[in-house]
Amino acid sequence: MSPKRGDRVAPPANPAEGWELRFATTDAVKGWEALCQQAPANTLTAWTEMRSRPENPGPTPRHHQLKGSLATAAHGGTAMEQWQYEVTASGRIWYLVDTARRTLWIKAAGTGHPKTTD
Repeated sequence: MSPKRGDRVAPPANPAEGWELRFATTDAVKGWEALCQQAPANTLTAWTEMRSRPENPGPTPRHHQLKGSLATAAHGGTAMEQWQYEVTASGRIWYLVDTARRTLWIKAAGTGHPKTTD
């Protein structure tokens, strides 16, 4: 069965070992699959780093909170911080940080640079 919005991001997570990753949109599912096909090693590194995310991370060259109006976004009626992980030179993952549930909601993923930031 194919994943859909709200499903767990593979591989299955053990909540005792880190953050849960879930898809926030159907488009994120498709983008995630494209990243896995184009850059599997980098996507696995991104998945691992996001799962082991500290409570208050500092930005890195590949991993940082978005700025301005993109710094926060809503999911399920709750505003959350929105972060970006640069998987490749143009491939990105945007996710929301749900601290109450220790869940990272993947809002967008893809092999191309997001049009929203152009």
